[in-house]
Amino acid sequence: MRGTDRRCAAVDCPEAAESGAPAPLCAAHSALVAEWAQGEAGTTDVLPSPCLVCGSRTGVRYPGGWVCAVCEWRHGEVPDGDLAPPRVDVVYYIRFDDRIKIGTTANPRQRLGRLWHDQLLAFERGGRAVEQRRHAQFARYRFDRTEWFRVDDELEHHIRIVANGEPDAWAVYARWTSEALALRG
Repeated sequence: MRGTDRRCAAVDCPEAAESGAPAPLCAAHSALVAEWAQGEAGTTDVLPSPCLVCGSRTGVRYPGGWVCAVCEWRHGEVPDGDLAPPRVDVVYYIRFDDRIKIGTTANPRQRLGRLWHDQLLAFERGGRAVEQRRHAQFARYRFDRTEWFRVDDELEHHIRIVANGEPDAWAVYARWTSEALALRG
């Protein structure tokens, strides 16, 4: 027995409880509980390879295998190529020279591939209604009746809030797409 006067709470265990442990269990029973908890809750770790759905490298390891920590896709399963990708409408913010464009699309790779721009600033989830609200919100900076706006501190502040500290807008879009795919079932 170690230098503690508490006994292990496991039935018929003669060992002393580990000092400082959150529950009065001996080392062997503590290890059993930890192993059981890992099987129930999983262990967050780096996936063996990127998730095929969202590209995340973070996963949760269970005794039966891995799942992506972002979209919960089972690691190793191949997405059905026959399924159409889920529709995720976004409002995009792009910069070209000294202007910012606020537009919307359900296919940002295709749309942004056709637009001259220097930088993709952010994506905001939403369609035409959100785009129209943003156009009205920043109307005083708008160039005529276009979707282009003068760079202003208020608009840049809004874009920083929308980006939410994520420097890669494509990673955000990939997460939204994978979430939509996961909700599809």
